[in-house]
Amino acid sequence: MSDILIQAENISKRYRLGVLNANTLKEDLSLWWQRKRKKQAMVNVAGDSYFWALKDINFEIRRGDVVGLIGKNGAGKSTLLKIISRIVLPTTGVVRGRGRIASLLEVGTGFHPELTGRENIFLNGNILGMKKKEIESRFDEIVDFSGIEAFLDTPVKRYSSGMYVRLAFSIAIHLEPDILVLDEVLSVGDFDFQQKCLAKIDEISKKQGQTILFVSHSMQSVKSLCDTVLYLEKGRLVAHGDASSVVSKYLLRENAYVSIQKFLDKSNAPGNGTIRIHEVEIRANDQPVTGVIDTQTDISVRFSFWNLSKGHSLLSVNIIVINFLGEGIFSATSEEVGFKDGLIHGICRIPKHFLADGSYVINLVFFQDKRHILFEFNQSLSFEVKSSAKPLNTGRWQAPVRPKLPFTFTQTT
Repeated sequence: MSDILIQAENISKRYRLGVLNANTLKEDLSLWWQRKRKKQAMVNVAGDSYFWALKDINFEIRRGDVVGLIGKNGAGKSTLLKIISRIVLPTTGVVRGRGRIASLLEVGTGFHPELTGRENIFLNGNILGMKKKEIESRFDEIVDFSGIEAFLDTPVKRYSSGMYVRLAFSIAIHLEPDILVLDEVLSVGDFDFQQKCLAKIDEISKKQGQTILFVSHSMQSVKSLCDTVLYLEKGRLVAHGDASSVVSKYLLRENAYVSIQKFLDKSNAPGNGTIRIHEVEIRANDQPVTGVIDTQTDISVRFSFWNLSKGHSLLSVNIIVINFLGEGIFSATSEEVGFKDGLIHGICRIPKHFLADGSYVINLVFFQDKRHILFEFNQSLSFEVKSSAKPLNTGRWQAPVRPKLPFTFTQTT
């Protein structure tokens, strides 16, 4: 029990539609008094003018946990974070928290716009209850990580959103709160800084034992960073558990994986005057995909298209596999083949043991004469691969591909 830092019991939050505040001043004071006396808030929700952003949420977060919070927009993620961060009170239920909480809920949160970056570093440290000497001892690290040393004595109201995030994250990560709450703020920064932040999150959670609550729409980041995941849907907690299994449930439930697309009407199919898509499908061991694909399974990408170019055409097809971060994993291009007008079928096979655990998207590109792009069918298919075998040493596969390649050994005496 002593290592539990956050405990939520029957958390619910309602908002009143069409008004600025959730409650009147009288209701807010009444709610505060009942909280003070540790009584359950009395809620009267006659009519349809109230909206429940959260309903009956229960969970525990322990010291050193990295917990992901996922769900579609409007699922209640930001509301839950505000309750955990003690910014708003729940309508019913209670959250018990231990330790200092640093929250990055939106760009500019906790900054005074008239103060400089230097002054805001000390302001944020004071808010966290730190002494001046503690802040000074970490000051150089904060500035170095943020990369905005040249603008340190500039009022932050003149900062770009990216500069805000750089400084805010650097402050939060180096002032060593017990609980760090991040709400999609890293989506504002550039890619290199995002990767730097994700690496830092991974470092402090493993080496320093800090507890991190991480909200992101990037399922690849959630799976790689988080131990457990909370999945919210319409204000309710529908899943809580192992990161990989909960993310898989989310993607399947939200129809994020597309294993087949078929277009029977040529005139309305994706394409243009030279290429029209008839069907694309991904298969595992030549069978339709109904869930997660095991890495020990042969994968085939099947496609068919109408060739509408007049006369004899030299065509090739390029298959590009990317992950959910948009990073290219590999591409493969077919040989050029001469085709007449009509329906053409093709298959590209990905051998088993090639892809590591992850979620992937397939783009198709159609070429004529190797140089001229006829049509790009992006995000045509998507799927998840998961290994039933345990990775070596580290607990996670270190690369997106892991083909079985031949090795040759010799020994000399």
